Amino acid sequence: MTTELGRLIARRIALTGPISIADFMAEALGHPRLGYYRRALPVGAAGDFTTAPEISQMFGELIGAWLAERWLAMGAPSPVRLTELGPGRGTLMADALRATRGVPGFHVALRLHLVDTNAPLRAEQQRALGAFAPVWHEHFDEVPPGPALIVANEFFDALPVRQFQNTAQGWRERMVGLAPDGETLVFALAPGATPFSSYLPRAPEGSQAEIGEAGRALAAAIGARLMRDGGWALIVDYGYDSGAGASLQAVRGHQGAGILDRPGETDLSTHVDFAALAAAAKTPTFGPIAQGDFLRRLGILQRAASLKARANEAQRAAIDAALARLIGSDQMGTLFRVLAVGDGRSTTPAGFSEAA
Repeated sequence: MTTELGRLIARRIALTGPISIADFMAEALGHPRLGYYRRALPVGAAGDFTTAPEISQMFGELIGAWLAERWLAMGAPSPVRLTELGPGRGTLMADALRATRGVPGFHVALRLHLVDTNAPLRAEQQRALGAFAPVWHEHFDEVPPGPALIVANEFFDALPVRQFQNTAQGWRERMVGLAPDGETLVFALAPGATPFSSYLPRAPEGSQAEIGEAGRALAAAIGARLMRDGGWALIVDYGYDSGAGASLQAVRGHQGAGILDRPGETDLSTHVDFAALAAAAKTPTFGPIAQGDFLRRLGILQRAASLKARANEAQRAAIDAALARLIGSDQMGTLFRVLAVGDGRSTTPAGFSEAA
């Protein structure tokens, strides 16, 4: 079964030829009217995926403590642009702000900026964060200048990537074309050598690789912003420290799906190349480290114990389950990585050293 957006993409390919996987992702996720992130409510049990803030309040609370610590390390600038990229339902930021309400001067100093293109989710964010007068932006570069604290939790994984396959003739870009019926979207290889060959590793024939130009460009913009105006960014996502093959995947209704099936109704994501983001930022970075290690160093075990002390038996079991999911080596604890990007003007951030 195809979709209206699928038919539009097929028509585009019929007129102009195969498109890159990056172009396909940009359309499938960001088409102004039919893109997945423009129209869906993707987060939570009723959506297609669940993020760490939806699992437990502990995640957002600890992120809030990290942000407040960085603000103090910066010299407590006022105002400070507290910015979240892809805030979902606003759960992470609501938990972070509740946890930091006792930090003298922090809430007075902050100006809340949310970067999101999803109209239904913006309504949810307004309900969760309206008291802080959030300002919304379509793009990061629209956030006004000034010292900034930036959070991107499960944001970079949804940015478009190009994919490549190594053939007997060298690296070729994987494209999206049309089957003989003229309607069905299929993968194909570009016939000529790719100009990205110099960025791709030596690898056996048949190997695949990805390059996320959009992610690198955003990391570069964040790094430039922080070096100019001061501040810190925290990037949390599933991914790898450096070097991996193709990872593009599709999810619909919490189940795996075909990447080219039902564009606009299917979530597409990739594993984030954290080494590429750190290199693109061109500013001091810390990590990436495992999410489990990061949260332990910030005190998640102690926070869980505090919550359990005031909980009933069912609530204690739920806290234990959430804790295991967030820090367990067989769950999010290892697969998810954490990278901090700084301005080089303040101390090593909490959570990124054994002593932290």
